[in-house]
Amino acid sequence: MGKLVLVVLVLGVAALPASAGTTAYVTFRTPCKNIYCAYYSPPAFMRCDIRSGLHPKPSGKCVEGDYGQSVGMTATGRAHVLCISDTVYNPTARVLPYGSSWSHGGFRCVSRSVGLTCTSSRGHGFFLSRQSWKVY
Repeated sequence: MGKLVLVVLVLGVAALPASAGTTAYVTFRTPCKNIYCAYYSPPAFMRCDIRSGLHPKPSGKCVEGDYGQSVGMTATGRAHVLCISDTVYNPTARVLPYGSSWSHGGFRCVSRSVGLTCTSSRGHGFFLSRQSWKVY
């Protein structure tokens, strides 16, 4: 009986219209192949991983995962260092050339030879480079 209920629930979910479960996942990387970013929704979230790590290392730790390799923010909140156990590294991600910008879902990122800056429409954001980082 339990298996029958599970099958009915799965079929019920599969029958939902496409718009009810529409998600977005968009990736890009910097030309130096050090910073990889992903935007996903819902809910809207922007995350960037820096392969060289945050320098200087941020204070803090996480119980499980890595701290000091990734920053992220929601569309309405401040950016912060993330505790991660996965990665948004994608070697086939679109390259965001230096001097170019990317915008999606209320976020904007600008790639420069000195680093990557990403901001939300609320003015929160982060800056990442090999030498320094900042969240605000």
